[in-house]
Amino acid sequence: MRIAIPLFDGFTALDAVGPYEVLRMLPEAEVVFAAATPGPVLDTVGSLGLLATASLQDVGTADVLLVPGGPGARRGLADEPLLDWIRRIHATTTWTTSVCTGSLLLAAAGLLHGLEATTHWSAVDTLESFGARYTARRVVEQPGGIVTAAGVSSGIDMALRLAELIAGRTAAEAFQLAIEYDPQPPFDAGSYAKAPEAAKAYLANRPRHAGGPLLSTGAERHQG
Repeated sequence: MRIAIPLFDGFTALDAVGPYEVLRMLPEAEVVFAAATPGPVLDTVGSLGLLATASLQDVGTADVLLVPGGPGARRGLADEPLLDWIRRIHATTTWTTSVCTGSLLLAAAGLLHGLEATTHWSAVDTLESFGARYTARRVVEQPGGIVTAAGVSSGIDMALRLAELIAGRTAAEAFQLAIEYDPQPPFDAGSYAKAPEAAKAYLANRPRHAGGPLLSTGAERHQG
C-alpha cells in the first residue's frame, strides 16, 4: 500500500500531516513524501518543514495519491512537471485524493473536469475555472477513485473515510481512536456558511505574509 504525498514550497502542513497520521496506520502502508528535489520542504510561512525522501522522478506508481494544498498549490498551477507527474501517478492509483487547494492541482491536471469536487472556500472560482463543479461538502467522492476534501482540517475526515474504504469500518474507527479525533470546537465558525461576518472581515484584512487576504472567493454564491 504505497501512499505518495507530493511536497512543494508553501504547502499547508496540516493538509499533509493530518491525513498522514491516519493513513500510515493502514496495513502494510508505505508513505512516501516526494518533491522535485529530495530534502526539507518548507510550509506556508517557511517555519516548518517536512523531509521529502524521494524525488518526483523516483516515484512512478502509488496505490494512493494525496495532494496537499497551500499557497504553493496555487503557484503550482503552471508547474507542468508537477502536473504531469500527478497525471502519471493518477493512472496507477486506486485512490487519487486532495486536501484543501490541492484539488486545484488535480483540476489543473485535468482530473476533475465535469466532476463534483470541493476545496478551501477561498478557491471556489479557481476550481470551477478548470471545469470542476464545486460542492460545499466536507468530503466529496467521485467515480474513478477521486476523493477531494475541503479546507485543511477536513483532510483528517477524508483520510478516515479512505481508511474505511480500504481496510473497513472497524479499522477506520480504531485509527480515529488512536489519534483521539473527537472534535468539540469552542466556536461554530468552521465553515464559510456559518462564520460570523466579523471573522470573514478579519481574514480579508489579514496581511498577505500571515496567510491573507482572502478575497473574491466565489464562496458567497454557494454558501451564503
